[in-house]
Order: sequence, then C-alpha cells, then structure tokens
Amino acid sequence: MGKRKSRAKPPPKKRMDKLDTVFSCPFCNHGTSVECRLDMKNLIGEAICGICQESFSTTITALTEPIDIYSEWIDECERVNNLEDDGAYRAE
Repeated sequence: MGKRKSRAKPPPKKRMDKLDTVFSCPFCNHGTSVECRLDMKNLIGEAICGICQESFSTTITALTEPIDIYSEWIDECERVNNLEDDGAYRAE
C-alpha cells in the first residue's frame, strides 16, 4: 500500500533590505544631503547636494540604482584627486 504524500510548504521568501537613496556629500560632508534622481526616459542619473549644490550626472541603464550613481561619483572624485596628486609631483 502506498503512503500518503505530504504537502510540501514553499520555501520562505528572502527579504531584501532596501538600499539608501540619500547619502553624505563628498565635498561638504553634510550627512543625508545628496539626493539621487533617475530619469529613465532620458537614461540620465543625477546626484545633487542640497547644501553646497555640487552635482554629478551619468548615463544609466534599466538596472541602475541610486547607490550606483553615488558610487560612480565617489569613484570619479577619487580619480580626479589622484590625477591632481600625480601631476603635482611630476612637475619637478
């Protein structure tokens, strides 16, 4: 005789924590002053500081999140600072 099949419960869904949408400004260091906006129609992402009015814009894709724009801004700031530092020492 056959055994009754037990009903398997579906596996529990994993909760994804929401990513931040406001960040601290790399220029004025004011916390939560940088807001990131995504313009999906024109595929442009923009990060703007509400305190010092510094801004950064880049091209985006459908998968881009606000943290991606902020990270690109920080990377670009570091790249520019490293270029300036390298140029100052080579001027000998």
